Amino acid sequence: MRNISRKDFLKTLLCGTATVMGWEHFSRFASAAVDQPPEAIKAYTPPYLRLHRTGELKKRADKLWKSMRHCSLCPRVCGTDRLAGNEGFCHSSDRLELSSFHPHMGEEKALVGEQRGSGTIYFTNCNLQCVFCINYEANMQGKGSPASIRSLSDIMLYLQRKGCININLVTPSHYLPHILKAVDMAAGRGLRLPLVYNTSGWELTDVLRDLDGVIDVYLPDFKYWSPDMAAKYSNKASTYPELTRRALVEMNRQVGVANPNAAGIINRGLMIRHLIMPNNVGGTREVLQWISANLPKDTYVNLMSQYRPYYKASIFPDIARRITAEEYQQAVQWARESGLTNVKIQDYI
Repeated sequence: MRNISRKDFLKTLLCGTATVMGWEHFSRFASAAVDQPPEAIKAYTPPYLRLHRTGELKKRADKLWKSMRHCSLCPRVCGTDRLAGNEGFCHSSDRLELSSFHPHMGEEKALVGEQRGSGTIYFTNCNLQCVFCINYEANMQGKGSPASIRSLSDIMLYLQRKGCININLVTPSHYLPHILKAVDMAAGRGLRLPLVYNTSGWELTDVLRDLDGVIDVYLPDFKYWSPDMAAKYSNKASTYPELTRRALVEMNRQVGVANPNAAGIINRGLMIRHLIMPNNVGGTREVLQWISANLPKDTYVNLMSQYRPYYKASIFPDIARRITAEEYQQAVQWARESGLTNVKIQDYI
């Protein structure tokens, strides 16, 4: 990843396009754009285009929409009637809310290219609710603005026109019905970019199956090995390790290993992120051993070094500091011992 702070990036965006223009005002502006995919991905045809042509994409969007009646989109399975305007565990109702969007150069190099970046769309709220959340203004405090499905489709087309090489959906799980409807609409208006599903990893496999042929690149975290650590630092999400392991297997089944094209761009595949935590809270060695034993040896794994004690992390002694260089080097050693052959190692930041 480039040396850009996602925290600073988000702060810039949160006071940018959404609040100055308003999503609907932007929608009118973007709808006049001539949308052409960038040269880096023209040879790639996203499978969701076929699902759009056959009507299957709309069918799946409608199915997921109905699931908000007794919401079961995420592992919280809170059962809230979001279609009645009630807020689920994630604080989201049936109203789509966006935090920001922008061509983003701060993701993995294979997702941003050399110049135009990843077309990143940040959604408000989050079902996991980590105490160390770096994006807490949007994820925990819900800072953003309401948006229509039409305006979301316009944003996708706008990012394509800007030359972005993919559409990067950040924290998307609780808005999947809205996203699929927007993709279906945008596909009929010229969208041709790969879709990146940028998630905490805590997903239901039944829901993921409805994304088969829709998502091109899965970009999940694998945060914790221990249920106790997940429960302590992510609002009682003790099922995180088990369900994330199942989700990774399903994601790999759908899109396979992430391999770059001739331009070094990844248009399809599974890319796993693991954030190194202080005092080995994440269980790095076990995470890497499991990936090696249950997924292809050349699975893309990014060992991330940029942990910072954001949000409420300062009140938890074990995670109230940055990681040390020694802790990161220990993680690198475990990666080498695991047998994985496609581990991305960062400079210690």
